[in-house]
Amino acid sequence: MERIVHPIDAVFDKNSEIVILGSFPSVKSREYGFFYGHPQNRFWRVIARICGEDTPQSIEDKKAFLLRNHIALWDVIESCEITGSADSSIKNVVPNELNKILTTADIKAVFTNGKTAQRLYEKYNKCGFEAVCLPSTSPANAAWSEDMLFDYWSERIKEYL
Repeated sequence: MERIVHPIDAVFDKNSEIVILGSFPSVKSREYGFFYGHPQNRFWRVIARICGEDTPQSIEDKKAFLLRNHIALWDVIESCEITGSADSSIKNVVPNELNKILTTADIKAVFTNGKTAQRLYEKYNKCGFEAVCLPSTSPANAAWSEDMLFDYWSERIKEYL
């Protein structure tokens, strides 16, 4: 198990209205250099559909998409020990400093992408926002189809976008 420092910067600006937090980037995302880089992760397809847009493809398109739709994106963890991409193996967490987003933007809601992100957010972040836990878009969450994810996420996020 190795200690890994989060390699991807938060995406946000002063117009961001919601924050979506994952736990920590997978091996594929770390290789790709951006959030939700595994081709089977449904995040980009689900969030684009909620916003009524085509799924962004390049990293630059994804950043522009997030900012255009007032979405901040980051992870709860700044560094940790992890084996591969397994959230269950995460140990010795150092949390990200979410105040850098919260003091820049007028955030209306915080969402977590999956139960691990929710648990870690509740444990480490005392920023005054209760986070709404959304089911994980990870391919490991096979119990939720893409349509089910879209319906659940859309019902909770749409009022803020």
